[in-house]
Amino acid sequence: MNFSEVFKQTNQLCKVSPDGKYLATCVQYRLVVRDVSTLQILQLYTCLDQVSHMEWSSDSLFILCAMYNRGLVQVWSLEQPDWHCKIDEGSIGLVSSRWSPDGRHILNTTEFHLRVTVWSLCTKAVSYIKYPKACQKGIDFSRDGRYMALAERRDCKDYVCVFVCDDWHLLRHFETETQDLAGLEWSPNGCVLAVWDSCLEYKVLLYSLDGRLLSTYSAYEWSLGVKSVSWSPSSQFLAIGSYDEKVRILNHITWKKITQFEHPAIIDNTKTVYKEAEKRPGVGSDEMPLHNITMGATLFNTQSKYEICPLPVQIPVVKPDPDRASPKIGISVLAFSSDSRYLATKNDNMATAVWVWDMQKMSLEAVLEQTSAVRCFQWDPLRPRLALCAGNTKLYLWSPGGCVSVQVPTEGNLKILLNIIYTIE
Repeated sequence: MNFSEVFKQTNQLCKVSPDGKYLATCVQYRLVVRDVSTLQILQLYTCLDQVSHMEWSSDSLFILCAMYNRGLVQVWSLEQPDWHCKIDEGSIGLVSSRWSPDGRHILNTTEFHLRVTVWSLCTKAVSYIKYPKACQKGIDFSRDGRYMALAERRDCKDYVCVFVCDDWHLLRHFETETQDLAGLEWSPNGCVLAVWDSCLEYKVLLYSLDGRLLSTYSAYEWSLGVKSVSWSPSSQFLAIGSYDEKVRILNHITWKKITQFEHPAIIDNTKTVYKEAEKRPGVGSDEMPLHNITMGATLFNTQSKYEICPLPVQIPVVKPDPDRASPKIGISVLAFSSDSRYLATKNDNMATAVWVWDMQKMSLEAVLEQTSAVRCFQWDPLRPRLALCAGNTKLYLWSPGGCVSVQVPTEGNLKILLNIIYTIE
């Protein structure tokens, strides 16, 4: 694996363009765009304040930089560096900004979720959408970019609005059978909209495009319920992560549970358990070359590798704090591989472990036990390969062929907190 030199960034604002040709990073109020193949700087833009959020347009021609403290959004063009756009929300404030799928409209959510403003870069037209709900995932676009679903709260009731993205007219508006809607997400084929309730009530609702309720799923009552939801890329499975440390898989035919994946503390029924083993290289003072003394902390970086553990294996469990509002327990992260073959999960009270499930066999494929809590993991968009990081100087990769720990060569206190994966075939 090859590594470049270290580039500065602020607030983890570092993103590869959708076409994989450019790399954008934000350093306080500056936006730097590099060529991925050469890493040479192509454009350097100066914003009016420190950037809070940065996002590429879908066609990789524009970059959005939002400054939430000042209620400003600036848009930059790669094809025309002299062209720029500034959107000022004024005294109403700004808490969120994102692109529409066509890459020519910007959706700004104002403070207190009073409204969503749709700005057109082509016609300079402005549209307003009232009563957006402040929830975990209140806006979602269909994969083909034709429709937008918006969670709405009005008169103490939850609604879903479906808009056509071509001209932003309202297509459907219907009330949902939720007490406190927490999120919504389109299936990848755009046929079904999943809506789930807050953690206080276990309820997942499945609606068609015209607002018909197709099915309702509830696993249990009188306990903390849904924590995470994820569709498989094929739209055949809907994975529901719960606070009871289980993942339930619904099928797309009957919308009934076909299996559930448990996360026990003692593992005795998996193919492989990979455990990270660390060691610090020992170098005697008499054997240490003089030029190595000046290398600082990099000389003593701990090295690690994966070892295959014999079954059964005990996974470290952290007891959640009952006094905290959001207990560290339950399935917080679900991620399907691009071919829908594998599902990766993380149980919050087993923070050092990542579980990989085989969706064809409906069984546990592998468990990766780290020495530190896992911060992030992400699948390769083209092949079944999982990358994860644990807030240290290493990058970890899993594939059906095995695991590897990669030391990132750098001086200083660099910690890997975020994965950005892009594969060029």
